[in-house]
Amino acid sequence: MRTTTAAQREVWRARVILLAAEGKENQVIAQEAGLSPRSVSLWRKRFAEGRLPALANRPKKRTPIKYTEEDRRRVVEMACTTTPEAETHWSVRTLAKASGVGRETVRDILNGARLRPHRVGTFTMSNDPEFREKLIDVVGLYTDPPDNAVVLCVDEKTQVQALDRRQPQLPMRPDQIARRTHDYKRNGTTQLFAALDVAAAQVQAQCKDRHRSRDFLRFLDGVLPHYPERAIHVILDNVSSHKSAEVQEWLGQHPRVSFHFVPTYSSWLNMVEIFFNLVQTKVVARGVFPSKRDLVAKLLAFVDKFNREGKRFHWTKTPDQILQSLERLSRH
Repeated sequence: MRTTTAAQREVWRARVILLAAEGKENQVIAQEAGLSPRSVSLWRKRFAEGRLPALANRPKKRTPIKYTEEDRRRVVEMACTTTPEAETHWSVRTLAKASGVGRETVRDILNGARLRPHRVGTFTMSNDPEFREKLIDVVGLYTDPPDNAVVLCVDEKTQVQALDRRQPQLPMRPDQIARRTHDYKRNGTTQLFAALDVAAAQVQAQCKDRHRSRDFLRFLDGVLPHYPERAIHVILDNVSSHKSAEVQEWLGQHPRVSFHFVPTYSSWLNMVEIFFNLVQTKVVARGVFPSKRDLVAKLLAFVDKFNREGKRFHWTKTPDQILQSLERLSRH
């Protein structure tokens, strides 16, 4: 007989003892109980020594494997400085096999060292020689804006695509997420120009076909009348359409407007990017747009909703805190 349950095994052992109590030999007991004579002899001996408690399973004695600090250092060093053969990164399983350390121990070591070899992030360091000066200038406009002036964060979200799915999306149901086809068709693109009034939490936006300097200036011409007789500080990134000769000439004709450029590769300093992230997440990423006109209408509808809600973005980091974070990153 075969079994996988402890209860049945105990029944067999008890039967061996009962048959033995009837005076039967081990060979006979083995045949009747379906066990080997050796097993019958073993359980009769145990019963004679320990009576009924001796028929229970004895706990298995396992000597735990002990790993040294050297083993732990080796796992951490391998995870941080090497990669597995023909692969890009370690997993717990491959690292355990390569290091000779148990898989659960490797998992504990990685967790203890706060290492996550299965994940990767991105970063970009600014190479702007005037990084500090520009950082202080822009953050100062956020945290201590000039009196009787307005601070605008301006940029363009370019190449926003009007993508339409080739079949209708299937709605969400219990135990099933919403689904859509992987293929799509393009119905054109638009450029979303936006100016975020930091203090008022209001966005002025237009959609244009292109994002040349002349398009940028036409957008600004539409923004300025909302702030008559007030100084306007505009925070911008460093794209060429913001710095052309045409733009410089326009600035000369509008002395109450000042441009403040964020450092190179530092678009995160421009708070209008927060608004663009909301647009991407809440409108574009899962949107279905049968036409370019539909895309533009939905983008501007989101702008109207944002302005009604008046959600203000607050800058919390000081220039010194930002510089310290960047210094820690550069020392890695």
